Amino acid sequence: MAYFYILKCKDGTLYSGSTKELKEREAKHNSGRGSKYVIAHGGGRIVYSEKFRKWGKALSREAAVKKLPRIKKLELIKKSKLK
Repeated sequence: MAYFYILKCKDGTLYSGSTKELKEREAKHNSGRGSKYVIAHGGGRIVYSEKFRKWGKALSREAAVKKLPRIKKLELIKKSKLK
């Protein structure tokens, strides 16, 4: 399985990514071994995710969501059970 996710950083900014393991990825972001962006923004927590059978689908979704304005990303998060 593959996942697309949105992580809300401690400073309120949003980061979009893809992974095969959500919990491990969140832990990696918060341990200082994740993306440079998340490290620079103080870590955070995953507030939205979508599950896919194929890795390529998760990457495509990530690319599409990265193009959305912040307000649209916040709307996705608002509908999420992960809030």
